[in-house]
Amino acid sequence: MEKAFINQLSKGQTVESIFLVKEKVLTKTKAGLPYLSIRLADRTGELEGRIWDNALDFASLFERDDFIKVRAEVDEFQGMLQLRISRLKKCAENEVQLEDFLPKTLKGVESMFTELKTIASRVRQPFLQKLLAAFFQDEQWAQKFKMAPAAKAVHHVFLGGLLEHTLSLVQLVLLISPRYPGIDQDLLLTGTIFHDMGKISELSFERTFDYTDRGRLLGHIILTVEMVDEKIRTIPDFPQNLALLLKHLILSHHGEYEFGSPKLPMTLEAVLLHHIDDMDAKVNAVMAWIEKEKSSPSRWTSYYKLLDRFIYKPGSND
Repeated sequence: MEKAFINQLSKGQTVESIFLVKEKVLTKTKAGLPYLSIRLADRTGELEGRIWDNALDFASLFERDDFIKVRAEVDEFQGMLQLRISRLKKCAENEVQLEDFLPKTLKGVESMFTELKTIASRVRQPFLQKLLAAFFQDEQWAQKFKMAPAAKAVHHVFLGGLLEHTLSLVQLVLLISPRYPGIDQDLLLTGTIFHDMGKISELSFERTFDYTDRGRLLGHIILTVEMVDEKIRTIPDFPQNLALLLKHLILSHHGEYEFGSPKLPMTLEAVLLHHIDDMDAKVNAVMAWIEKEKSSPSRWTSYYKLLDRFIYKPGSND
């Protein structure tokens, strides 16, 4: 059965396809009759599904985060497409192509990772060399780093997003740091490669993008410092001051206390990392917002809460 993707559905269409259940709510109509409201998703988007008949029987067949195969009519409610579901069944793992349900980078993961390793090899400081090697030679770390998204929402929200974001930043470091005398490029490159890697533990990315228990309780900044500290302890005589400066890069890269930064940037390298990280994240988020609304005939996107503004679409004509 060929997958019917959400972004290809149209009103009046009959659909028989597999979707991921993001939310499941059993509620009642104004008349007191039970019905099921389901939030369905695939890699192209989300939409609501409704089960009006035999809702109690259907509710026992599946749970949130299950894959279900549905037969439904595409309807419209308040301008939004909606599925009116008549049949469904829970799907086994072997019936599902996971790449249909999680967005992934459009770039080659292995080529990006190879380029990141090549840039890392430019670091000449011997202790930072050893620290980078300790991570890049860790196969379990490498596999998670290649797959993780950079966030649950906002920017680089796709498989491989963490790698794509990190590579973008180190490329910017190579372009920008020579313009500013006094920048320790080896330290900055190392801190940039590591700055978000705690997201491999902060986020789960098997069926949906969500936070792990460790992610909610500690956050990726603390998790990253823990990971770096653990590797540093395996390297004899690692200089305390070098470790201090590296950890400061990680702890301060969000830039402001109000944005969850434990510390403000207090070194040249930390100031630069914060600003290129913020720039790359926001530009990617704006590009994703524009892409999301590319089919709209308006020259402007809808209101973008992240930046508190509307966005003018590139190529729009007056």
